[in-house]
Amino acid sequence: MARRRSSGRLVVPEASQGMERFKGEVMSRYGYHVNANEPQNVKYEVAKTLGIPLSSEGNGNLTTEQAGKIGGQIGGTMVKEMIRLAQQKLVNERGRV
Repeated sequence: MARRRSSGRLVVPEASQGMERFKGEVMSRYGYHVNANEPQNVKYEVAKTLGIPLSSEGNGNLTTEQAGKIGGQIGGTMVKEMIRLAQQKLVNERGRV
């Protein structure tokens, strides 16, 4: 069985800035307040809406479940949007054939 190693790093490091911008755009569309200059900070607003005490000064008190809820909300929303965009592209391409 193949092992997966998740490091949280992008396969293409140069895509980091674009992914952060995409995160900000998506989370903004879903009703979260996002500072365009610091889209990575949307995690604090997500945590607040979930009732999870996330701090910029350390979060060793969070459970794995709490951290997962924050990351899952952001990541899941981004994946949903990527799927929607891919489906839209397929529909548009079929219309051109």
